[in-house]
Amino acid sequence: MQFGLSEEQEMIVSTVRSFVENEIYPFEAEVEHSGEVPTELAHSIKQKVIDLGFYACNFPEEVGGAGLSHLDFTLVERELGRGSMALTHFFGRPQNILMACEGEQRERYLLPAVRGERMDALAMTEPGAGSDVRGMACSAICDGGDWVVNGSKHFISGADHADFFIVFVATGVDETPKGPKKRITCFLVDRGHPGFEVRAGYNSVSHRGYKNCILEFTDCRLPDAQVLGAVDGGFNVMNEWLYATRLTVAAFSVGRARRCFDMAVDYAADRKQFGQAIAKFQGVSFQVADMITEIDAADWLTLAGAWRLDQSLPANREIASAKLYATEMLARVTDTTLQIFGGMGLMDDFPIERFWRDARVERIWDGTSEIQRHIISRDLFRPLGA
Repeated sequence: MQFGLSEEQEMIVSTVRSFVENEIYPFEAEVEHSGEVPTELAHSIKQKVIDLGFYACNFPEEVGGAGLSHLDFTLVERELGRGSMALTHFFGRPQNILMACEGEQRERYLLPAVRGERMDALAMTEPGAGSDVRGMACSAICDGGDWVVNGSKHFISGADHADFFIVFVATGVDETPKGPKKRITCFLVDRGHPGFEVRAGYNSVSHRGYKNCILEFTDCRLPDAQVLGAVDGGFNVMNEWLYATRLTVAAFSVGRARRCFDMAVDYAADRKQFGQAIAKFQGVSFQVADMITEIDAADWLTLAGAWRLDQSLPANREIASAKLYATEMLARVTDTTLQIFGGMGLMDDFPIERFWRDARVERIWDGTSEIQRHIISRDLFRPLGA
């Protein structure tokens, strides 16, 4: 089994890490304090990524992407995890679900998204339906060849910059032996479409500058041409294209943890107490040893999940394990790093307190830790009939 990276993969890692250090790090403090990404800065980052040839690198070459494998793209996401999410958002990784576009949809949505001309945002979560996707209240009723959508979505990341939205809504109910079961359909909705409004969301302690928004639908009429995939086929589209997004969260967590770890090691080697570096004290050095062990373990779990996707092997449980372990590892690493820095770790002179706050959301979005444990245990017990 080959554990090393190829020369091309090493180049990917080096290129993206250099980009993050030179184009993202210098602006992080500004975004953290203002809570905003200046428009000119956002456009500058996007254009530099396009010039670098990495924009939409998660899409196949046939539609204008870089055609990276799942493993290669996971390495990209890992390095982007080192930087501010509000800024790396403009590195440009459109939702892979756009590959489900057909006919005119390709010209209106898929290809402009790959070229960086239009940005998308994914909308599933609702106030009463987070991980319970079938609990969606936002619904659409067929009327005269159109679909009339009513309801709302919230926690929609990147909606403030999106030109169009990939929205999942309930389009019917089936009666099953286990009770009513909602049918879900995916729609493409343009910003500014009549009956559709994007509103400011909530102030979050995690990832300042990376906004969440609220979407409101009031008798919003959408033609059949806006359906992505098949009517009532939202779960098929979701299962084919979206479940690997958990791998992105895992990769981000590993990248962010490595940045924290590097800072913790440098600080422990430099900080003196009782006449010697605090790295000499077992109370610190053993914590550092535990940190790197957990980071490496999360890294390999994540890369193994990506590798399985590339080999067309079942990977649902492995990806859930990676997301679960990597996000919970990041929480421990950021907390330990803050402890090593002591009181200064809580001051905004260092980014440690930001990393600590940012880490909290990773265990919630893209499926909570509890949902990941459910996926893992279900995968283990189903073959046994339990």
